[in-house]
Amino acid sequence: MTNLNVLVLDDEKNIANRMADFLVELGYDACASYEPEKVLKILKRDPPDILISDIMMPGLSGLRLLKEIRKLQIPIEVIMVSAHGDMDMVIEAMQYGAVDFIRKPFSILDIQMAIERTGKYLRLQNRLQLVEDRNSLINRELENSIERNFIGTSAKIRKVLDTAIKAGSDRDASILITGENGTGKEIIARIIHQTSERKNGAFFPVNCSAIPGTLIESEFFGHQKGSFTDAREDKKGFFELTDGGSLFLDEIADMPVGLQAKLLRAIEEKKIKRVGSTKEIDIDMRIISATNQNIEKKIEDKQFRIDLYHRINTITICLPPLRERPGDIAPLLTYFLEFFARRKKKQIPEIAPDVLDKLLNYDFPGNVRELRNMVERALILSSGDLLTAADFPVKEQSSSSMRAYNLEDNERNMIKEALIVADYNQNRASKLLGISRDSLIRRMNKFSINIEKNFK
Repeated sequence: MTNLNVLVLDDEKNIANRMADFLVELGYDACASYEPEKVLKILKRDPPDILISDIMMPGLSGLRLLKEIRKLQIPIEVIMVSAHGDMDMVIEAMQYGAVDFIRKPFSILDIQMAIERTGKYLRLQNRLQLVEDRNSLINRELENSIERNFIGTSAKIRKVLDTAIKAGSDRDASILITGENGTGKEIIARIIHQTSERKNGAFFPVNCSAIPGTLIESEFFGHQKGSFTDAREDKKGFFELTDGGSLFLDEIADMPVGLQAKLLRAIEEKKIKRVGSTKEIDIDMRIISATNQNIEKKIEDKQFRIDLYHRINTITICLPPLRERPGDIAPLLTYFLEFFARRKKKQIPEIAPDVLDKLLNYDFPGNVRELRNMVERALILSSGDLLTAADFPVKEQSSSSMRAYNLEDNERNMIKEALIVADYNQNRASKLLGISRDSLIRRMNKFSINIEKNFK
């Protein structure tokens, strides 16, 4: 595969070891470390090609380590690993030369793509002098990335992939991806980016519902030093950091209306002004948006601008829920079982015939993400070499109680179910749903859901 040398740094040993193991499986020379102070000595003496470092660590933080690396002019590419609450530090890290960041929780595909965007990876690929022309190389890389994060084989999902590849071939077309939670909208967004001329630029994912309202304009547009109380230095926003790449706006339907007008102006004029500045800055990036909500209904309710809607959906890609593509359940089941068996260093168990029968009769309100979690749980709890239907407990349902294909009804029901499963703990429920706690609270208010032991 490749002889790139990668060092993984994280104070949580299991995370560092797991990430290093993934990289070794992918063919890299990789090792793990848990002590930032010792890593700095290693970097001075014998720097690897790439450092993947957690941004929040006790003692010497990833950000301080990056500053030391730049101060000492150590020839290394640095990829930061961040949690949702570390966005300020991520932006500062990029200002100090971090080439990319991986957001927790991450997947093997996130790690692979981050490495493949680094300059050292690209220079290595050039040195290999492959005989394939550029188009065939893109197609092969895309096939590999899809295989590593298996999406499906059904006609419906193949149509989605075909549309995504064609959309990616246009450098500037704005793309809106719709679909329920857990269907894989960010994966499709990354495929669009990887198949475009912008693939060597940054892919910058932003959860529009996770940014506090008081900071959202500064996060997108940046600010000048002294423009408000906490503005202690100049700061680049998402638009500047994504220049030349793709800005992925997840949950765009939750974006405040006031910011929507400014976003529209930035897209149309390809210029922005930082908060507190009168200087215009040219920007060049593609906007990819995603939502699990009915935007047309939000337009009717005056919660989303119709002109912005038409500006972000030059091409719309609708991701079908798993219940509408049951042919994908079997290959997904096999893929996730093999994936987690390798990760947990377990023997791949056999699957009893009754497992697939049971899963085919379940409507998967949590979509592919729910199936993934079910497989991981079954593998952890199983003690034998055979998985049966009993290893995949699901809520019994009759055909008359199947969910209507209505996004708002499904969203309301999923929030209620998540709260029940999490014993009404909002932090745990938000993690089950894959959204921030603030976003969960907003949605609970939207649907008038109160935390009570019995929902009305």
